[in-house]
Order: sequence, then structure tokens, then C-alpha cells
Amino acid sequence: MMLYRNLLSSRRKVIPSLSPVITRNLSNFQERDGVGHILLDNEKTRNSLSLEMMDSIQQNILAHQDNSAVRCFVLSAKGHVFSAGHNLKELTPEKGSEFHRQVFAKCSELIGVILKAPVPVIARVDGLAAAAGCQLVASCDMVVCSEESSFSTPGASFGIFCSTPGIAVARAVPRLKASYMLFTGLPINAQEALQAGLVSRVVPREELDAEIERICGAIKSKSRSVIALGKRFFYEQLSMDIGRAYREGEQVMASNLATADGQEGIRSFVEKRKPTWKHQ
Repeated sequence: MMLYRNLLSSRRKVIPSLSPVITRNLSNFQERDGVGHILLDNEKTRNSLSLEMMDSIQQNILAHQDNSAVRCFVLSAKGHVFSAGHNLKELTPEKGSEFHRQVFAKCSELIGVILKAPVPVIARVDGLAAAAGCQLVASCDMVVCSEESSFSTPGASFGIFCSTPGIAVARAVPRLKASYMLFTGLPINAQEALQAGLVSRVVPREELDAEIERICGAIKSKSRSVIALGKRFFYEQLSMDIGRAYREGEQVMASNLATADGQEGIRSFVEKRKPTWKHQ
């Protein structure tokens, strides 16, 4: 669990962008009714996670995560490939090892931004999520996919083992399922992903948007500040031993109760009414 500890060490600490200036919007942002929708929009490359694409997603999160009107983010993709992973044209020998390290560092940086975002990040998957695309999915707080979706880590087939995607996958699914995916490269379908814990919900394609709306609605009914507090500690405690986790969790809950919304939540329950959140 060292990954979570390192990525969460400073919510504000973000490595300076390593990619060139974005010349087109590879991901697009739109806020609708409290939900920040980020659409991966590069079907030509199967929404590959090039440096520009990763930087575009990252900047869309950073630019809007502190907007109090945004209560959660939904990552989705144009077409029926959520993401095929890294753009292999950026991993050719001609690019050189230093550039390759920049690509992988940018991906780790993006994952850190997702984990540190004060609101939940939900992946909406309708199709294939492969390699680093599967890593991106596995790093989100929740994943909702269609029955037609599939997930794979096929890097070894191209001579580059999915070592960094495996970090996220191995923290989402049991070891034997992770090793099956990593060593064979064979895809698993939506139901297998659900059983393994890689996704949160599987629904028919025609119900995907309604399910996303239902989940976002449940999040929006909560205090934004309470969700932010809870998300931060959730990831922090994953790297702790159980004794320390409980000791620190006790303090977090006591601090939660001392907040305006913590007090309002208890008061509204006792008074049998809906809470009026101040989001602070």
C-alpha cells in the first residue's frame, strides 16, 4: 500500500506538466447538475493515454475539483473503447528512456490526482479498457460498466509487461485474478470484473447513464465536506496496520462530528428531518 501513501502525501503537490502544450481538447469537461463530466475524445487512437491525453484529463480535474458546485466527476469515453492504454508510438526506442520515464511518471501523477481529488471520481465504461486504460479504471473510486465491457492488461504480448497497470489492478482484485490478467493478457468480461472487484456495478448498456445518474444523485445528497474527509482517510488508512488505522480513524470520526455538517447530520436524524448541509 506504499503507492497510496506516496500519492496522498500532499494533496496540493503536483509535478509540473511534462507534456507539450495541448493543441486540441483530447478530453472535454462539462458540468451538469453538480457532476463534472470528463469525456476522453480521441477515437482515432482508441482514446490512448498519450502524454497530452493524460495531461488533459489531469488538468480538467485540477481546474474543477475545488468548485463547490462539482460534487463528483464521471470519466467516460467517446466510442466503444474506454482506453486502449498508453500510446505505443510514444514508447518506441527512438523516443529514448528519459521520454519513456516521463510517460510513466505522468500516468502516476494522474492517478495521484484522482486519488487526492476531494470528490469521488467514477469511471463510466462501455467497451474495452486495456493496459493503462485498465489502470485508470482501477484507480477510480467507483466503476460502472455496461455488460459489453471488457478489461485486460495485455502488455506482455507487445514485449512490455503491464507493471504499472498491475499496481492498480492488484489493489482492486485478488492476486490470482490479477496474475491471470497480467501473465496471459487475456481479457475478462464485465461479470468476471464484477466478481473480482474490479468494477462496482454492471448494467445493460441502455441503463448505463441512468445508473450513473442514480449513483451521482446519492453522492450529491451528502455533505461535500464530509465526503472529502471520508475519501481522504479511506485511502490513507489502506497503507496503515489495523491498530494504527483504528486509532487514527477514531480521531477522524471525532473531528467529523465537530464539523458544522457533522453536527447538522446528527441533529437532523434526531429531529427526523432532512439535513441542510453547509458543505463545511
